Amino acid sequence: MKHDSHAHLSRRERQIMDVIYQRGEASAQEVLEALPSPPGYSAVRALLRILEEKGHLKHREDGPKYIFLPTHARENAGLAALQRVVQTFYEGSVSKAVAALVEGKDTRLPEEEVKRLRALVRQTRSEGR
Repeated sequence: MKHDSHAHLSRRERQIMDVIYQRGEASAQEVLEALPSPPGYSAVRALLRILEEKGHLKHREDGPKYIFLPTHARENAGLAALQRVVQTFYEGSVSKAVAALVEGKDTRLPEEEVKRLRALVRQTRSEGR
């Protein structure tokens, strides 16, 4: 049963996805070894199966092992997660979300990032968005 590929993930599911995105692909054993305070092997296998059912992962067989791969590019998954954060915490306002990031006490924006942000705002305006 395949669910919306952008369904909410639990903390442990996000950790597993992080491992797989960082490696590009991973077996259940490799995921287990990379997790902080890992659960048992069977719990990792169950979570991988759930992530596959939700449409986040697919697998290929490598002898007796399954190797798990993401179904979507990390950037696409990140964008969907960011859109949920903006909706949930910033009333759907991109400017409120950006302001929260920029106004953070530990935020330091290098000049090249400031220039890039200005260019993105100009481009967005010129496109009528």
